[in-house]
Amino acid sequence: MHSNRDKEEMDSGGEIEGGGDENEFPSAVRGRKYSPVVAHDNDRAVLEMSSIDPRSSSSPYSKQDLKKVKVNMQSDVASEGSMPNQSVNGPQRESKLELFGFDSLVNILGLKSMTGDQIQAPSSPRDGGDVSIALERPRPTAVKSGTLMGVFVPCLQNIMGIIYYIRFSWIVGMAGIGESLLLVAFCGSCTFLTTISLSAIATNGAMKGGGPYYLIGRALGPEVGVSIGLCFFLGNAVAGAMYVLGAVETFLDAVPAAGILRETVTRVNGTNIAEPITRPSLHDLQIYGIVVTILLCFIVFGGVKIINRVAPAFLVPVVFSLVCIFSGILLARNDRPAVGITGLSSESFKDNWGSAYQRTSNAGIPDPNGNIYWSFNALVGLFFPAVTGIMAGSNRSASLKDTQHSIPIGTLAATLTTSALYLVSVLFFGSVATRDKLLTDRLLTASIAWPFPAIVYVGIILSTLGAALQSLTGAPRLLAAIANDDILPVLNYFKVVDGGEPHVATFFTAFICIGCVVIGNLDLISPTITMFYLLCYAGVNLSCFLLDLLDAPSWRPRWKFHHWSLSLVGALLCIVIMFLISWTFTVVSLALASLIYYYVSIKGKAGDWGDGFKSAYFQLALRSLRSLGASQVHPKNWYPIPLIFCRPWGKLPENVPCHPKLADFANCMKKKGRGMSIFISIIDGDYHERVEDAKAACKQLSTYIDYKQCEGVAEIVVAPNMSEGFRGIVQTMGLGNLKPNIIVMRYPEIWRRENLIDIPATFVGIINDCIVANKAVVIVKGLDEWPNEYQRQYGTIDLYWIVRDGGLMLLLSQLLLTKDSFEGCKIQVFCIAEEDSDAEGLKADVKKFLYDLRMQAEVIVISMKSWEGQGEQQESIEAFSAAQGRIASYLGEMKERAERDKTPLMADGKLVVVNEQQVEKFLYTTLKLNSTILKYSRMAAVVFVSLPPPPANHPAFFYMEYMDLLVENVPRLLIVRGYRRDVVTLFT
Repeated sequence: MHSNRDKEEMDSGGEIEGGGDENEFPSAVRGRKYSPVVAHDNDRAVLEMSSIDPRSSSSPYSKQDLKKVKVNMQSDVASEGSMPNQSVNGPQRESKLELFGFDSLVNILGLKSMTGDQIQAPSSPRDGGDVSIALERPRPTAVKSGTLMGVFVPCLQNIMGIIYYIRFSWIVGMAGIGESLLLVAFCGSCTFLTTISLSAIATNGAMKGGGPYYLIGRALGPEVGVSIGLCFFLGNAVAGAMYVLGAVETFLDAVPAAGILRETVTRVNGTNIAEPITRPSLHDLQIYGIVVTILLCFIVFGGVKIINRVAPAFLVPVVFSLVCIFSGILLARNDRPAVGITGLSSESFKDNWGSAYQRTSNAGIPDPNGNIYWSFNALVGLFFPAVTGIMAGSNRSASLKDTQHSIPIGTLAATLTTSALYLVSVLFFGSVATRDKLLTDRLLTASIAWPFPAIVYVGIILSTLGAALQSLTGAPRLLAAIANDDILPVLNYFKVVDGGEPHVATFFTAFICIGCVVIGNLDLISPTITMFYLLCYAGVNLSCFLLDLLDAPSWRPRWKFHHWSLSLVGALLCIVIMFLISWTFTVVSLALASLIYYYVSIKGKAGDWGDGFKSAYFQLALRSLRSLGASQVHPKNWYPIPLIFCRPWGKLPENVPCHPKLADFANCMKKKGRGMSIFISIIDGDYHERVEDAKAACKQLSTYIDYKQCEGVAEIVVAPNMSEGFRGIVQTMGLGNLKPNIIVMRYPEIWRRENLIDIPATFVGIINDCIVANKAVVIVKGLDEWPNEYQRQYGTIDLYWIVRDGGLMLLLSQLLLTKDSFEGCKIQVFCIAEEDSDAEGLKADVKKFLYDLRMQAEVIVISMKSWEGQGEQQESIEAFSAAQGRIASYLGEMKERAERDKTPLMADGKLVVVNEQQVEKFLYTTLKLNSTILKYSRMAAVVFVSLPPPPANHPAFFYMEYMDLLVENVPRLLIVRGYRRDVVTLFT
């Protein structure tokens, strides 16, 4: 029915069915011809092999044969999902690669949409969420920026700010030309190395919003990312205040009449300039600063589009002002009427080569009685904001055409350009004016500008306002990016929808900015910004250092010029600069970041971003595992690694994956919480059918473990039955010496009451598997009454030490004493002697042994002959008689069945040999032991007793009768069996 349509489609060139505009496909895809795939109901093994050239002589198929070779694609997802069933003749979405069972790579990469459904693109992965791929036709996006306008220009505009215009010449006068060059090289090398690290991380994959926070958080984890990200947000907010104050101060210096209040006048002491030096009033700075901040916030509320349209206008005055400044320096002459400007002079160069650190007033005017003494360390803090701004390109990653190309090239070019400009400016400023002029004229750049200073004033004001606008734009988006990652619930107020404007975050940023403007002192604000920026740069360098050092398979940055040693030097340089500036500010900033880290680790939601710390833990674990080797662990280094068997004997309430007291007991087997427990459960059934149930159960069990605050992992196994599943677990669970060494399970007390006839065989099979696999066994009877950490126990912990178990029973009792619930108990060790004459010697030997083991315990020896004379407890006799009757009844049924079927005695599907005298002996032994326990340990907090191995060729039913008689009327009992090695040692 489809042959005509197939022929027409093949003859028409084989266009893709439902294909749209040809420009939607890459050239590599457009160059191929595709034929549609037609569904056939009756032919499910037909593959269209149109990719084979029919004209090729090597092809065994002719062109006519190829037309017949088709494939029918019926997606399992479509048949099991929500897509309606369609007839063969109905419209269908078709693919040639249906044989592989997944969407073709073309569709996965979004080059062609197979469905009209729009799947939400995944946000940041949290809580182990699955990452899905959006299969929707790409939407038209805004115009992307290249390297020049997207990275280089924003970085240049952020780096070239207020410090260069109104503080740099003063820094040259204070530090001298030599130390100014060292200062620029020192600070520039820090940002250069940070740029190298930033380039490596930024080219290791796609970037989302958040800039350095996104990079650090994905490299060092959510806690470090949020703590440094919030500090970087504060740095950006405070930087906005610094730019506003710089613009206002420049405006009031250029137009003194604009001052609302009278300007203060400071006469220069100790200088050759007799004229008074004026500065704007502090209150004028505050009033104008608040007004300007509010106006800038209104612009920010207009959105990014308005900011992007205005931003290029701020760059032209900066470039033009730089041209005017350098033109004025080159045209300056010695006979110029301006006082203190010598022109380019070698004498000025020599006079200004050395430093002249001294005291100044708060305004920076030299004053022997000033409050501030300047040094190289203090100048580092003042100058360092002049080299910041390298993150401006990474903050715009969403609007770049090629992030992995533009960020490294543009950021590095801007860093090198500004560093070269600073170095040249140091030489020019130190040669063009006297030191007094450099120290007293805060706007020397405007004084020497050609043809007139107004150009520089306009350039300074516009450039600083532009930088402030970018700070007030970037800081709220950084805060919104942190909030959108949903790590800290307290930041939920700052969340924004995709494409929305962070209005609440903008209000908060404006509030911080206005608060800093009220301070009104640029020199006090600058070191604060320096600390936050240096903390962020140190985080970027540490991120690259960790990723480079670990060198995980996913670490493949396109930027190849990086090394872990450079990142480490960059991080150390950031820390050194922080302490050089002010150890007080450094301690405060590190304490703030630490507090945020601690708060996030406690209150924050779990997040797994594949950070470097997780990779480091993984590699450290692998190295430690290899170093442990496969040899046995020395008893001094032995730790219990319990395998907690969660499968209950019976039913638990719904949504309860494990007995509530099993985790409490697992914690009792660890000293100070150190160690690991493995909680396992077995689901009966076919793996392919129950795999989703197993995943859900594993997640539920993991939640239970976290809720009980138990250090452990959850594992779920699907097996045909419990015995097969446990046998596989006991053989394969663990790696090397980190395999579980103790099997912990609950005693099946309910098997007879609820008539669970299959439990004896399963229980005995599990014990035999543990013995064969050389695993210790701990069976808990009375688990429902096991105390939690808040229930104090008193009395004794009684150990009935019958067989050698490598000291496991002794060690477990000592571990119980380390818990708050059992610390008030004392240990009693009961030993069984065969003859009365052996009692005293055995008691002395055991006491000496316990003394050498550093264990405090009372030793009590009971001889077997004394059993004959002691009277049994009434409840024990009743249990003994009931067990005899049940065993006799079970044995009679086996014999009748054997006679009827003409077969030997069979039980549990196996041949058994029953020696009735031996059965009677076993019952009598357990009776005597149970009577002894009830006589001496009825009030004990916990009783330990050795686990007897299941007798060979005995029915599992008989063994359960022995065990039931042993544990009868003992409220809390631990049945312990060691394995073929010592877990305690006498030697130090």
